[in-house]
Amino acid sequence: MTDVRTITERLGDPESAREEGRRKIEWAREHMPILAALDERFEAEEPLAGERVGMAMHVEAKTAALAETLAAGGAAVAITGCNPLSTHDDVSAALDAVEGVTSYAERGIDDAAYYRAIEAVIAHEPSITVDDGMDLLAAIHEDHPGLIDSIVGGCEETTTGVHRLRAMDRDGALDYPVFAVNDTPMKRLFDNVHGTGESSLAAIAMTTNLSYAGKTVVVAGYGYCGRGVAKKAAGQNARVVVCEVDPRRALEAHMEGHEVMPMREAAREGDVFVTTTGNRDVITREHFERMRDGVLLANAGHFDVEIDLDALDALATATREARAGVREYELPDGTRLNVLAEGRLVNLASPTALGHPVEVMDQSFGVQAVCVRELAEDGGEYEPGVHDVPDALDREVAGTKLDAEGLAIDELSDAQSEYMGSWDHGT
Repeated sequence: MTDVRTITERLGDPESAREEGRRKIEWAREHMPILAALDERFEAEEPLAGERVGMAMHVEAKTAALAETLAAGGAAVAITGCNPLSTHDDVSAALDAVEGVTSYAERGIDDAAYYRAIEAVIAHEPSITVDDGMDLLAAIHEDHPGLIDSIVGGCEETTTGVHRLRAMDRDGALDYPVFAVNDTPMKRLFDNVHGTGESSLAAIAMTTNLSYAGKTVVVAGYGYCGRGVAKKAAGQNARVVVCEVDPRRALEAHMEGHEVMPMREAAREGDVFVTTTGNRDVITREHFERMRDGVLLANAGHFDVEIDLDALDALATATREARAGVREYELPDGTRLNVLAEGRLVNLASPTALGHPVEVMDQSFGVQAVCVRELAEDGGEYEPGVHDVPDALDREVAGTKLDAEGLAIDELSDAQSEYMGSWDHGT
């Protein structure tokens, strides 16, 4: 099990690490007006008093701001990472120093230490869980079913986690209610499209120091995240090719001006490959063998299974670190393929990656915060299973953002509301 002493000792200067982490958190908070507004409400009302919130998230500055907001609402918060390469140790150290928060997150740990840290969070016996990828919830169900009766509910942040949750729900194996935060409009329309699109491409560019202009960018998957990557790549003057398995999404990509083809064909075309499917084995040996020299392979899905690295390693005759965060694999014919961030989430796991833009995560974490409040106040109203975020909560967050931006919108008149809610107005 890791703790803040281990983290700060490894950094060499515990106080300096905490100060740098606090500086990162404060910068993020300056640009998170939604959480700032919720902080005021939570401090005044303490809607989470008595709750124990267990979190498995990407522990960096924006996530720290969410943890602090939950603590401000009266919760005791225990947090760890959801990816071994996305934690910022200085932020984890600073967060651990916050009253009401305990952080077990540490960067670069192996799988055994990763799951020990999740066990450390579970040892706090959370009454509410907040996941990014569902590893915390899965560990509770598999290894600590006795805690489930005391858990009022949970929230899931990302596409992969929601996929896993819905599979559990279909099998009757999900034993407490969970909000699919990923599927609500305030998450999909902004975080998935603009957040993933901008941060993934920025991380690839900063890691490689290469441009997109004139290159062919192959995007695997045209869900909300894939749309964002494709849109932003096209905006940087790249030729965009989309690979899909869903005919409607493929048609949508075609109608939005992108080329569409199977990965087997795209493998010969691409300079940069970005996977966004949430599935496994998206790019495999048959694709590696068709690729051009020097291609970049990056994953913007949650887990490191979209690019078949075992197959690539077996195929390669030599490997080396070409740059920090870039592993070069040389194939028998001399072709060199470059994998970024060990095939993990490129926008968080690359050495220079900072994750989604602050303003985007303010919106998503605002939804998380009001969902945790909803569970604390009315969790007993929800049956076990996956639940959509109540529309009123999503609109509350959008309204808070508009207020912060000084933006006003129209309101329906009584006559308009009556018209939209009736069925008997004909031509």
